[in-house]
This record gives sequence, structure tokens and C-alpha cells, in this order.
Amino acid sequence: MPAEVLSRDMTRPHAAHPGVTEIWRGIYERSAEHFDLYELAEELVDLEDAFQTWRFRHMRTVERIIGYRRGTGGSAGVAYLKGVMEKRFFPELFEARGIIQPPA
Repeated sequence: MPAEVLSRDMTRPHAAHPGVTEIWRGIYERSAEHFDLYELAEELVDLEDAFQTWRFRHMRTVERIIGYRRGTGGSAGVAYLKGVMEKRFFPELFEARGIIQPPA
């Protein structure tokens, strides 16, 4: 794991790191060797998928109930929720999938 990732300021939002993407790419490409980590990656992707589904349903419910008025706590309501849907918990897992090399 890159040192700057391990020592990052944990009070700041996570940003994708190319070094972490490379690690996950290697795990995906050699999944038989690293099956426990491959399985972890798939579980994390499943978790993110479930949370994205919840986010979408929540956004649609808010849209149906209050329309495009301001949300609770003064947020932008539906506009804010639509923006949040673009955020990923595990961006490197999705980036790695786009650069995996097929088996020889």
C-alpha cells in the first residue's frame, strides 16, 4: 500500500489513488492466488451497489414528497442527493476493472 495513502489525513474525504488501483488490478488479474482479497473486493462492490440503490430510492422518495424545495438542514434537497449519487466509496475497485488484462 502506498505510504501516502496509509498516512493521509483521515478527516479529509478519500480520493482515488493510482497506486491502490494498481494493487486491486493485480488482485483481480491473479484472483486465484489472492482469492480472499478478490472475494473482499467483490463484497465491497456489492455493498456499494446496495448503498447506491438506497441512495437512488431515497432521492426519488424526496423528489416525490418535497419536490425540488430545500431539504432538511438547508441542503439543496434533490439536487444535493443527485450529486451524491456520483460519489463512490471504493473508486479504485471500479477503476481497476477498466484496466484488467485478460488472462494469457
